[in-house]
Amino acid sequence: MMVDVLFYIFAIVTLGSAACVVLTRNAVNAAMALIVSLVGVASLFVLLSAYFLAVVQVLVYAGAVVVLFLFVIMLLDEGEKRRVSPGSLTTAASLVAFVLLLVGVVSIVISEDLVVAGVAEKRTLATTAPVGDVPNQYGYHLFTSYMLPFQVAGFLLLVAMIGVILISKRYRNASGSREGV
Repeated sequence: MMVDVLFYIFAIVTLGSAACVVLTRNAVNAAMALIVSLVGVASLFVLLSAYFLAVVQVLVYAGAVVVLFLFVIMLLDEGEKRRVSPGSLTTAASLVAFVLLLVGVVSIVISEDLVVAGVAEKRTLATTAPVGDVPNQYGYHLFTSYMLPFQVAGFLLLVAMIGVILISKRYRNASGSREGV
């Protein structure tokens, strides 16, 4: 019973902060709401007894990735200078995507083939493997089978960071202030 109440609390916090990420106009506030959303997801992992995933969620995503987002936001220092209103094509595409998402969620909910495993069943499945075995298997597969995608992701992050630095430097004139875009 208590697990159900905690699930609903964490789900509401996660969904509310995710909505704030999408709806807020200030990029720094959106990044902070993203941290709250990711911590909410980590809390849901804890309820499923997936402690390793919860720790990775907090360390990697809420820690490193959001800090990188904040670094990029502060490096670009756009602030409130430029407002872009979506065009009619963007609005139409967003509406179509929302309708498709809604149809997908409704079809999953009304599907008769939907099998929902309880929390107790997931705990028994999670505890069948030895505790020290899961991180070892994860690390082994990460650095053997998935080494190339891991390296490509790291390279893409490096290229993105260099691109942000170059864009930031390009718009500065000799006196240190920004030029117009």
